[in-house]
Amino acid sequence: MATKEQKSVATSNTHVLIFPFPAQGHVNSMLKLAKLLALHHLHVTFLNVEFIHHSLQRFGDIDTFSETFPTLQFKTIPDGLPENHPRSGQNVVDLFTSVNLNSKPFLKDILVSQNPRITCIIGDGFHGSLINDVADEVRIPVIHFRTISACSFWSYFCVPHLFQSNQLPIRGDEDMDRIITGIPGMETLIRCRDLPSFCRENDHFKPLIPLKSVVSQTHESLRASALILNTFEDLEGPVLSQISLQFPQVFTIGPLHAHLNTRIQESNNRTTMSQTPHSSTNSLLEVDRSCIAWLDSQPLKSVVYVSFGSIATITREKLLEIWYGLVNSKNRFLWVMRSDIVTGKEGQVQIPDELVEGTNERGFIVGWAPQVEVLGHKAIGGFLTHSGWNSTLESIVAGVPMICWPYFADQQINSRFVSEVWKLGLDMKDVYDRNVLEKMVNDVMIHNKDEFQISAQRMAMLAHKSVSPGGSSNSNLDRLIQFIKSITLGNC
Repeated sequence: MATKEQKSVATSNTHVLIFPFPAQGHVNSMLKLAKLLALHHLHVTFLNVEFIHHSLQRFGDIDTFSETFPTLQFKTIPDGLPENHPRSGQNVVDLFTSVNLNSKPFLKDILVSQNPRITCIIGDGFHGSLINDVADEVRIPVIHFRTISACSFWSYFCVPHLFQSNQLPIRGDEDMDRIITGIPGMETLIRCRDLPSFCRENDHFKPLIPLKSVVSQTHESLRASALILNTFEDLEGPVLSQISLQFPQVFTIGPLHAHLNTRIQESNNRTTMSQTPHSSTNSLLEVDRSCIAWLDSQPLKSVVYVSFGSIATITREKLLEIWYGLVNSKNRFLWVMRSDIVTGKEGQVQIPDELVEGTNERGFIVGWAPQVEVLGHKAIGGFLTHSGWNSTLESIVAGVPMICWPYFADQQINSRFVSEVWKLGLDMKDVYDRNVLEKMVNDVMIHNKDEFQISAQRMAMLAHKSVSPGGSSNSNLDRLIQFIKSITLGNC
């Protein structure tokens, strides 16, 4: 056991490098972890590709971070793509491939050149092989952080067994409601359509990133010293029990955005420093705050918040079906409609007059919104979401029921758990119909409103409990910090 003197040295010598996959959801959650570690006086270097860093400088206000987190610094490396390359939607595969092919020498140089020297790497598990190979070369311990849900991570991990038991592949004429029985802990829950989108490959659907790559990166986490997940025990306990059979060191420390707020408040309470809350954001897009004033004028729990995240793109036809469903439901709605959300070269979408009129009466559209603040607003009664994991957790913490319209990757599994396990909303996957959306919106906002609100509030209480002193995630973060320090002692 380390002496007090050794622990003090470990704290001063501990220097963690954090390297996320360059996408909004990955950067967002891993930057929150970086802040949490820096808040506990660990040296932290947050490594971004250059285009992400420039976006954070422009929209995320990272220059103010040093005031609250003086031991947090930023470094950059190139991603290997041309400056004008689109990095969303179908182009994500180019980003994934380029970073994994081109980043190794830059990453290695960063690891060996820092002062104080890097003593631990926390790498995005989506870069599993890249992180592990470089860490082995420079002999620095590595921990993997997966920004997806535990249930999604576990389904990725079990894919080889699904092939061995002939439950995969999903073929072109497949019954998408066939039950997948080969994922321990989910034997009666998951249908073909609920598997991660990478598992689908037929004439109508081509995965953005090959399934083989996704599975191999997932299994690379077995080489890491530990696994970090942005979740909490009361939400995914049964699945976490299965994961722990394969990964002896698992740290569940989520929901990270709520956890960070809790720890900052605790820090403020212990110090005579300014009590002003940390307000800078991790956004890679320009936030339009005009929606907050609009929400302020709306009745309690009357608004459906609509956002499909930072990557998803949809066709003009699907966009209009969603729009008609929202307008026809007669509910108020706030819609985040990115400028690049319509796929292909269709140019400006011509909006029918009835949609324009319905939106002017009951809707509000912005290019990007302060999502956590929006979900916490008293006017929000439901969330039409792509079921990204950050969005799902933010909705859970805010106690907002969901209508799930997943786009790709882990989102199919997330939406299934939202509707069938946690009973926090409805799952609309694989449906592009205005009438179905209209019905689901009204189910969540009117007909079954009380039932969904009760479930959502119950889970929100459990989420807040997990990050409060004595809660599972709060205790696990303390364990993680001690684990990182022990790695430092063992690596000196």
